[in-house]
Amino acid sequence: MRTAFIKTLLELAGEDESVNLIVGDLGFGVIEAFRERFPKQFLNAGVAEQNMTGIAAGMAMAGKTVFTYSIANFPVIRCLEQIRNDVCYHRANVKIVAVGGGFSYGPLGMSHHAIEDLAIMRAMPEMTVVAPGDPVETASATRAIAEHNGPCYLRLGRAGDPVIHSEPISFQLGKAIMIRDGEDLTLISTGGMLQTAVRASETLAKDGIQVRVLSMHTLKPFDAEAVLAAAVQTRAIATLEDHSLIGGIGSAVAEVLAECEVRVPFRRIGLPPIYSDLIGSQEYLRAKNGLTEGAVINSLGILLHATRELDRM
Repeated sequence: MRTAFIKTLLELAGEDESVNLIVGDLGFGVIEAFRERFPKQFLNAGVAEQNMTGIAAGMAMAGKTVFTYSIANFPVIRCLEQIRNDVCYHRANVKIVAVGGGFSYGPLGMSHHAIEDLAIMRAMPEMTVVAPGDPVETASATRAIAEHNGPCYLRLGRAGDPVIHSEPISFQLGKAIMIRDGEDLTLISTGGMLQTAVRASETLAKDGIQVRVLSMHTLKPFDAEAVLAAAVQTRAIATLEDHSLIGGIGSAVAEVLAECEVRVPFRRIGLPPIYSDLIGSQEYLRAKNGLTEGAVINSLGILLHATRELDRM
């Protein structure tokens, strides 16, 4: 995803000299092309994310469109006060980009496990929150937040993320993308879990279970209409995320369902709200937390069983 982001940002900077990139002394191997091509639109703030965010807010107030870029929790948690007071309060045109959502940097331990970021950023007034599902969505999301006037948060995976969309997509902030349709249940995915969602739906289809898969790339503003449609048109809803069960996509869907008149079986699939002592690859940590294709299928099977039991009542 980060490669798609940088490629798109290069295009944007070439089209508009007000587009600037500030990094926190990392990303080298990725951002050199931007630095070399647009030296006057690039700044390395050093290992000082609070300063990076404050500088970005000031530049935005002077008419710039500023992207800040760092890994995992550093551009969010380390400088949350600056995001709140400098960026959100002033509705500054700052785009906060975090690379390594979920367990992408799993081998580096808990400090690099970005598992609360979506909840935190959803709670920030004025903030638009985006977590694309693959590189195709990432390119579209980068352009969309650049065009949006106001604070944005873009949560990415790392390099090597699989491409899910084989054809051009219609991308709009706040509107989910239907990957495949089905009437048995709806699986709503956000961020890097999209491939797992699609593979699980394909496996279940072999057993005659038709799963609607939605890529909910924007958590704020949220596509409540897609959730309500799923509640009416399918027999159950599940959410899938590499994020804490508190405050992410599961919470957002639960909020919509709690306030509507439709009642539908619902299950959240995500990370328990605890800090793990485990260290290992993204695949290892996902497996330990029930986020593999097989584990997701088992969770959906439990949900479908509960749905059948309700039908018998």
